[in-house]
Amino acid sequence: MSKTGLRADFSNRRAQMTREFRENAAEQLVKRLSESPFAISGETVGAYVPVGSEPGSVRFLDILAELGATVLLPVVPDGDPAPLNWVAYDPSSSLERRRWGLLEPAGGPLGVDAIDIASVIFVPALAVDAAGVRLGRGAGYYDRTIHRTAAELVAVVYDHEVVDELPGDPHDIPMGWALTPGGGFRRLG
Repeated sequence: MSKTGLRADFSNRRAQMTREFRENAAEQLVKRLSESPFAISGETVGAYVPVGSEPGSVRFLDILAELGATVLLPVVPDGDPAPLNWVAYDPSSSLERRRWGLLEPAGGPLGVDAIDIASVIFVPALAVDAAGVRLGRGAGYYDRTIHRTAAELVAVVYDHEVVDELPGDPHDIPMGWALTPGGGFRRLG
C-alpha cells in the first residue's frame, strides 16, 4: 500500500477510537515515562502537543517538566513546509491555537537550531516499523528538522501502530525507539 493509503488507513482507525480509549492511552504514556531508558532530569527534551487523536497529553509534557527536563515544543512556520521552530514549554503558561488548529506555546521562538541540544525528541507519528521507518502526516516538517540531531528519536504511537514494515523514502529520518501505551519503550532498527 502507498504512504497515502497507509496514512488514510491509520487516520481512519484513530478516528474510530473512543475518547475513553485515548485518555487511558495518554495516562499509560505518562506512566511509561518512569521506565524511560534515557536521562530526563536536567536534559533538554523535544516533545509535541497532541492534536485530535494523536497519542499523548499536556500532562505528559507537565511530567517531563516535573522530572526536571527543559521541554521544547515545535512551532509550525508560516508558508511552505520548512524546519520547525521551537519554544520552551512553561507548564504555567497557556497554549494557543495556531496554524491548522495546533496548540503551541505562547513564548518567544528559540529558532530552528534550538532542538540541536535535545538529548531525546518525542516525535508524533501515524505508525512506525521495526526498522524505525516513521509514517508521519506527509508534509515533512519533522524530517526537515531532525535530520542533523544526535538526539534519541522516539516515535509515539498506539500499540497497533508498530508494524513490521512501512514504505520509506531516502529523506525519511529513522526512529531509534517507539513509545506505546501498552508496550512502553521499544528499541527499533
